[in-house]
Amino acid sequence: SLCRPRPHVGPAAPLQMLSLRARAAPAVGGSGTAGWRRGWGAAGGGCRGLTAVIVGPPGGGKGSISKRLIRDFDFHHLSTGDLLRAQVRAGTALGTEAHKHMVAGALVPDGLIVDMVLGEVGLARTDRVLLDGFPRTAAQAAVLAAKGIPVRLALSIAVPNEEIVRRLSGRWLHAPSGRTYAYDFNPPSVVGKDDETGEDLVQREDDRPEAVQARLGGYDAQ
Repeated sequence: SLCRPRPHVGPAAPLQMLSLRARAAPAVGGSGTAGWRRGWGAAGGGCRGLTAVIVGPPGGGKGSISKRLIRDFDFHHLSTGDLLRAQVRAGTALGTEAHKHMVAGALVPDGLIVDMVLGEVGLARTDRVLLDGFPRTAAQAAVLAAKGIPVRLALSIAVPNEEIVRRLSGRWLHAPSGRTYAYDFNPPSVVGKDDETGEDLVQREDDRPEAVQARLGGYDAQ
C-alpha cells in the first residue's frame, strides 16, 4: 500500500514538498500524474494523521489532482473554493462578505478563510486531511500551525497564467445542476445550452477573463 504505517512524526517534522509542472492544467482522466503519484506515496509514507496541502494558482488544476488523491489515499478533501461557493449559495454572513471580494476578482481575506477552514477540519471524518487552496499565505500557514494542525506534505502545481485564463474563460455552468462545460474539451451539444435540460448556461463571475487575471495577479503578489 502507498499509505503504509510509519512511526509517529513529531511537531518538528519538516514539510515535504512535491512539485508538478504542466503546460496546461491537468485533466482528471489523464495518466500523466503517475510519476508524482509514486513520489507522493514515498514522501507521504504513513498517511495516518497526515495533513497535506495542494497549492497552486487559482484554476491551476488543484481540484482535478485532488480527486485522484482522494480516490487513491482516502483523504478528506477541503477545497476553500467549494466551501466559499457553498457559503455564498446559502447566503450566510461569511458568504455575503466573501462574495464581495470574489466578484471583484480579489482574494478573500485571511480571516474569513481561516475561520471557515478550521471549522471544517473539526468535522472531518478521517485524520487524513487534504487542504486545497489553503493555506495560500504565510499568515494562514502560521495560524494553522498555531491551532495545532501542522502540514506534513505539500504538492505544488505550476501552470502558466495565460493557460489558466484561456481554460477558465471557456468554462460555462448549468447553475441548477452544477454541470460544467468547457468549450476546449467537453463542450455542450448546443452552444450555450445544457445537454440534459436545454436550459441556458451561465459563466461564473469569477471565471470571466478580467476576474481571472485579477485573481492571478493577487496570487502572484502573495
